[in-house]
Amino acid sequence: MISVNMVGANVYQVVLEGSQAQYHRVTLSPSFYQVLCGRTNTQEWVLMHAFRLLIERQGREHIAETFDLSELSRQYPDFVCEMHRRLSYVPCV
Repeated sequence: MISVNMVGANVYQVVLEGSQAQYHRVTLSPSFYQVLCGRTNTQEWVLMHAFRLLIERQGREHIAETFDLSELSRQYPDFVCEMHRRLSYVPCV
């Protein structure tokens, strides 16, 4: 299970529960939030889907403890498009 809680301005604690809980501190800027979903979903929902994607691609044990979500678009060139698909968001062109 993945839980997400806001702990500061644009900063969230993401907990990956299981036999050993993992804690992550993630920054999600308003501008990148807009890019990912056009504000059509909550930040928490966006982060849950981002972590599901990370778990699928690199495994939970390799997820950084602290990072800015926008860094993932450099690590995974298809990250934004994949998030659009997962969030059912079609940006206006």
